[in-house]
Amino acid sequence: MRHVIALDVGGTGMKAALAGADGELLHQARRPTGRARGPEAVVEGILDFAAELRAHGERHFGEPAAAAGVAVPGIVDPERGLAVYAANLGWRDVPLRDLLAARLGGVPVALGHDVRTGGLAEGRVGAGRGADRFLFVPLGTGIAGAIGIDGRVEAGAHGFAGEIGHVVVRPGGAPCPCGQRGCLERYASAAAVSEAWAAACGDPEADAADCAKAVLSGDTNAVRVWRTAVDALADGLVTALTLLDPRTLIIGGGLAEAGETLFTPLRDAVRRRVTFQKLPEIVPAALGDTAGCLGAGLLAWDLLTSTDRTEESA
Repeated sequence: MRHVIALDVGGTGMKAALAGADGELLHQARRPTGRARGPEAVVEGILDFAAELRAHGERHFGEPAAAAGVAVPGIVDPERGLAVYAANLGWRDVPLRDLLAARLGGVPVALGHDVRTGGLAEGRVGAGRGADRFLFVPLGTGIAGAIGIDGRVEAGAHGFAGEIGHVVVRPGGAPCPCGQRGCLERYASAAAVSEAWAAACGDPEADAADCAKAVLSGDTNAVRVWRTAVDALADGLVTALTLLDPRTLIIGGGLAEAGETLFTPLRDAVRRRVTFQKLPEIVPAALGDTAGCLGAGLLAWDLLTSTDRTEESA
């Protein structure tokens, strides 16, 4: 059975799969990234993991994987196949595509940015299926974005497209590690809500999920913290939809797990802010933590499709 290898590399763990042509995950596996062992050990771990997946495919499906796709955090140069920079993993200019291709017997390998790859999956087979224009915004430790256009995700001229978390929504506000002040992710990421709620309730272990539960119980401090985040998020999203005019706005990540505790006030806040803009459908992400793997698989299949077309026209 023809299949591809899909790898989603995170700061703490790796998710992997063998994916069929219809997007089905034929085999799934997970393991720690092992970043405590250093950047070179992380790369070697990725290569070993990919080789194990290739061997599994040969044993169980009668042939090795036809291609591979890998999603990684940080700054990515997909054209040159470089993991340019990832603070969490200590990477600088790692030629990951070439290293993986060599370990996997020369098969084509696609390299993608983790959020854009997850957005590709949400757009094609998840919450944005059927939408010609979408914006995928996961609310996690930080906030990034994936701009979907006709079944692909726009990376930008330098690979920085979609960085909505660094849109300034509160000028002169909280300092951000990027060097600006008042960035969206300093107010509306899951990490920001966790920090604000921990300070408000006096429990350093409290997190955003605890805040959402307290909102449901009517805790006034929780409602204040939550409203601050929702208002900031709405401001950032309206800026994005003014520029991009998406048909569907997909919200994912840890904060989206609060369900309607987030989505009801967020839809209301965005609706109050739009004037001439068309209000997009605002929906929760559908694929959860499999989005990165599914997207990596789609990248691999896209490579094969383009190769097949080239061979047919030759």
